[in-house]
Amino acid sequence: MSSCSSSETPAATGCCGHDVAFDGASPAYRRILAAVIGINLVGFAGVGVGAWMAGSASLAANTLDFAADAATYGLSLWAIGRSVQARSGAALIKSASLAVMALSILGFAIWRAAAGVAPEGMAISGLGLFGAAANLLAALLLLRYREGDANVRSVWLCTRNDLVQCLAVAATGVAVTLTGSRWPDLVVGVLLAAVFLRSAWQITSQALAERRAELERDLVTHSPAR
Repeated sequence: MSSCSSSETPAATGCCGHDVAFDGASPAYRRILAAVIGINLVGFAGVGVGAWMAGSASLAANTLDFAADAATYGLSLWAIGRSVQARSGAALIKSASLAVMALSILGFAIWRAAAGVAPEGMAISGLGLFGAAANLLAALLLLRYREGDANVRSVWLCTRNDLVQCLAVAATGVAVTLTGSRWPDLVVGVLLAAVFLRSAWQITSQALAERRAELERDLVTHSPAR
């Protein structure tokens, strides 16, 4: 076995004595990532039905987030070990899906504001806690792999952030119940949409920067010697 090959551990020592960031290229990590994708699909189905029945903007955001995570993690699984062009292309697809999701949430929040009916607060809290439990399970599975290259670390950060987001949705349900108002739900829905748009911009910027850097390296590599 080559001393420069990827290890099962999140950080390995390279052949030159330098730490090498774990790139996800291990059967154990692939199995865990596949399990996390399954958890997000279950969360999408469960929270999605509840969001539709409760008419909640924050739950709608949570539902789309589960769907986007399943797709994003699927792309992360596919991108492991591939070229910079392939990885950046996957990132641009993730960015576009986040932007579409954010605009959909904004549209839904505007429609709910016009409807003028408060959603069911207890349903929001219950489904928020359900989503938090799903993300907690995913986070525990990924805990060992919280450090690694950008592709690996992004999965951990998204899962950790989603856990916090689901707890915020649960708290929103409590606020709706106590106030009898639709506005806490709508405000959280709009804030989540803004977070998704910001993430889409950050991912797009990083992906384009990585492509430019790779193109510059190719030009230097293939330029004729003077």
